[in-house]
Amino acid sequence: MPRPESRGAWRHPFLPGRLIMGLTGLAVAALYAGDAAGAWHAPWYALPPLLCSGLALAGVAGWIGYRARRRAARAASADSTGAPASTSGSHAIR
Repeated sequence: MPRPESRGAWRHPFLPGRLIMGLTGLAVAALYAGDAAGAWHAPWYALPPLLCSGLALAGVAGWIGYRARRRAARAASADSTGAPASTSGSHAIR
């Protein structure tokens, strides 16, 4: 399989909020899997703080990622070094 750099771009954008939410889900699953296997005892009140803090952190990371992508898109669209859209003055698609 060719590396993403050889194609010029990744297939999907990096979304840090989804990554953090996935890691939070894995942490909760590991906590209860260890409890079910008898490796340790996980109290029932361990889930809400872990899940709520994971959701909050994922929301903040998603918002920061959104703002960074938006800023990059605005900077790219404000760049007017290329050729004009039309030389005839009309922007109609023909």
